[in-house]
Parts: sequence; structure tokens; C-alpha cells
Amino acid sequence: MAIRNTYTDTFTGEADANIRSILFDDENRKSERLKRILIKIIQNELTPRQKEVTDMYYFRQMNTKEISEVLEITPQAVCALMSRARLKIFRILKYYI
Repeated sequence: MAIRNTYTDTFTGEADANIRSILFDDENRKSERLKRILIKIIQNELTPRQKEVTDMYYFRQMNTKEISEVLEITPQAVCALMSRARLKIFRILKYYI
């Protein structure tokens, strides 16, 4: 019987570091403006499911396994939702930077 890979929190790359720094860095006015823009993008441009996963991941500090258990989906589905949401966020955010 083959052992399946267990999924851990894989969203700790540079993209996540950038999003987290925008959301939680209070050092200057530029970051405050970007934070407002990022929150508007999340609220207005993501699908309801992407919003839900993004909220759980960034604001409630849940990992992929916890999110998958709450939503009763696979960790792979959580990763796919986050990847699509992150791509959409950066596609829109690049016009503001």
C-alpha cells in the first residue's frame, strides 16, 4: 500500500509574504493604501469560495488542512482555490502599483 503525500501549508512563498506584508504592515501610508486596495479586491473580485478560503487563510491564520476540514474539501482543492485567488489578486493589484 503506497503512502500518500500529506499536504501541509504550502502558501509560505514570496507571494504570500507579499500579501501578508501588505495586510499586516502598519509602518507607512503607502502600505495602508495598498491594504485598502487589497481588501477591496478580495471583497469584490474573488468568487464566494475564494473569499472564504482567503479569509480563513490570511485573517483567521488557518492552514490548508484546517481549511479543508472546515469546508469538507480536499487540501488539494484548497491549494487550487488559493492559487487562483492569488493569481487574480496579483493580476488586479499590478495596475495599482
